[in-house]
Amino acid sequence: QLTDLLQQYATAFRDPMMLQPPEWFKAFIYCEAFLQLPFFPIAAYAFLKGGCRWIRTPAIIYSTHVATTLFAILAHILFHDFSKLELGGPQTLRERLVLLSIYLPYLLIPLLLLFTMLCNPHYKHVEKRKRK
Repeated sequence: QLTDLLQQYATAFRDPMMLQPPEWFKAFIYCEAFLQLPFFPIAAYAFLKGGCRWIRTPAIIYSTHVATTLFAILAHILFHDFSKLELGGPQTLRERLVLLSIYLPYLLIPLLLLFTMLCNPHYKHVEKRKRK
């Protein structure tokens, strides 16, 4: 069952945000559901088709949004006092780093996408419209 799997994950990796998410984390979940998830099929189409320069702006918006949310999540993992939570959370530096390593790819991939959109010459080129 999915609930049991979530419970096992939260216990094994000491991730209380999955079982008792803070309000700001819930806001990030809604952003993911309504902003980020719709981006995936659009981006998949653009990248699989190739040559779609129009994906640059949506990809920059997506990647900066995700990176911003992940900075907050990673800072919470590193600096929050989890000792007052019922479910507990990471207490040692090792536990915090393990949990951090689970969330870190969700930051690295958007940063790679942002770097690609900003530095790849294919996406940097802007076509000028012809005047009539």
